[in-house]
Amino acid sequence: MVSFAHMHAYSYARAIGKISEVDLAGIYDDNPYRGTQAARMFGTTYFEDYEDLLDQRLDGVIICSENALHREHVRIASEHKVHILCEKPIATSLEDAQFMIEVCQKNKVKLQTAFPMRYSPPVRFLKEYLDRGSLGKVVAASCTNHGTVPPGWFQKKELSGGGAIMDHTVHVVDLLRWMLKTEVKKVYAHASTLIQPLEVEDCALLSLTLGNGVIASLDCSWSRPKNFPFWGDVTMRIYGTEGVIDMDAFKQGIASYNDERIKSIWHYWGQDPDLEMIRDFISCIKENRPVSIIGEDGRKALAVALSAYRSLEKGDTVYVDYG
Repeated sequence: MVSFAHMHAYSYARAIGKISEVDLAGIYDDNPYRGTQAARMFGTTYFEDYEDLLDQRLDGVIICSENALHREHVRIASEHKVHILCEKPIATSLEDAQFMIEVCQKNKVKLQTAFPMRYSPPVRFLKEYLDRGSLGKVVAASCTNHGTVPPGWFQKKELSGGGAIMDHTVHVVDLLRWMLKTEVKKVYAHASTLIQPLEVEDCALLSLTLGNGVIASLDCSWSRPKNFPFWGDVTMRIYGTEGVIDMDAFKQGIASYNDERIKSIWHYWGQDPDLEMIRDFISCIKENRPVSIIGEDGRKALAVALSAYRSLEKGDTVYVDYG
């Protein structure tokens, strides 16, 4: 694993530990304290040098470094002929994303974008429902991907590429593209910093127009307070000519209350989409088949997020620039 800068790395490492035919060969992190602590937590070796880790005859690597560092970490892994699962957003610019795709193609290395929500059972049920035409013609969608304000580098634009828009737009945009089999054509964004004094936006609302005429809204705000019982949500309400369907990806949970805590805790007990994504990535390597979520999926979702920032600058609707 490459870096535990992104909190998703801990979930991915736990997932690896649940898969019997896979070993976590080591961890590289440019923060030695964080890297050694993670290696101790997961019973593996910490490597101070990235290429020393890649020289361990690895089959694959999971990159969870700061968004702006993905390009270089992907390049080096691809040149070592190691297959790659890269955390979202794939990069902070379309140029970097395209470079990553091309360098992996050049080195004949698989590049998968980490969009675990495609593996969520409620999400998969919704896609199958839409594929059957049970909702008639889809005309609109109302979506959310809320969260708490993440710490550290997420709040530094040079490392993250932006705030809530960069962090949370890509998940739902990927689901809309995947489910409705079309691209986002136009975006209008309204955003601000309302909750904490940050250099990036913590609240945002996007209006999207898809190529098939579907209109969609997305609240991607970091609007959950620190004492909220769960990290956030992924929800979709899809409107069709034959009805409406609601999807809440993390509704399966139990709330617990304890006088010794200052907040309640919401325990998610549903199927773990991170685990299923890791299983699929490993299966793609073992069976030598194409990955399920390619680098281009990551690049196109990123294009919508970047276009949302252009909309903010212009104060108007913009066409999505796919480069």
